[in-house]
Amino acid sequence: MQPSDDEPIRSVIMEMAQAVIVAWHVKPGQRIAAHVHPSGQDTWTILSGQGTYQTEASGSSLAITAGDVVVAPMGCVHGVSNHGQEPLTFISVVSPADAGFEPIHDEFISIAPLSA
Repeated sequence: MQPSDDEPIRSVIMEMAQAVIVAWHVKPGQRIAAHVHPSGQDTWTILSGQGTYQTEASGSSLAITAGDVVVAPMGCVHGVSNHGQEPLTFISVVSPADAGFEPIHDEFISIAPLSA
């Protein structure tokens, strides 16, 4: 995993026709903008930290933490913000590898941390 002071970096672990496996390191205050995979799904396994996982273009979200697994089925909006004090690390499996990527233009949506 590669920490970055700018945008979180996508570290590809393995790529094959069936899937792309990626490691993510999201520092406190960083986010992965909302997006969809129009032809596949994205499954995240949260390794450490916590975040606010966006589930709709409107900004609807849920809290995620180490040990959680979240699945964005084909065409479903997802993204994450780290409002915690430690890095959020997770493994993403996008299947199939050619699932595509389309950003959701949500520059007006602010994902606030969920209250406990």
